[in-house]
Amino acid sequence: MGSIKSSLFISLDGVIESPETWHLPYFDDQMGAVVGELMSGAEATLLGRHTYEGFASYWPTADPADPMTKAMNSARKYVVSTTLTEAAWENSTLINGDVAAELTTLKADTHLGTTGSAALVRWMLGQGLVDELHLLVHPIVVGHGAKLFTDGETVPLKLVSSTTFENTGVVHLVYTNADAPEA
Repeated sequence: MGSIKSSLFISLDGVIESPETWHLPYFDDQMGAVVGELMSGAEATLLGRHTYEGFASYWPTADPADPMTKAMNSARKYVVSTTLTEAAWENSTLINGDVAAELTTLKADTHLGTTGSAALVRWMLGQGLVDELHLLVHPIVVGHGAKLFTDGETVPLKLVSSTTFENTGVVHLVYTNADAPEA
């Protein structure tokens, strides 16, 4: 059985937009280990359109000596979009039909990881498709930018673990659906 694990960098005020402008001072070995574990545990990456477009404009021409470049380009990628007509980046597949049904089928036997893609994560949480939500909460108030949660439906979650990174004060919170059976 597969799963969907979503992970996001988030500020204390809920901002997830442009983490490259505020999160880098908090990136240390502990965070790197968590990010690496989440990436290595995924058989494929699930992306929303905006994140896909940003990644697809950067990674294909990124420094080939950087090991992350090879990892990002060679990974299987599933792109959820109702507006894209193709996903041309290497190993990318477009999902644009009955998205809930397609993701349910896909996660039946594939471990999927999402990075960023806040609109997709919000929607999947509402559909009960996210098995684990990993929030890396940074001790900073950004004060502006898109937030992970906006006005919308209520989605009860259950905290299954929390870890505070010693050097930075970042808190790694892991949630599951409140209605999910105990593991």
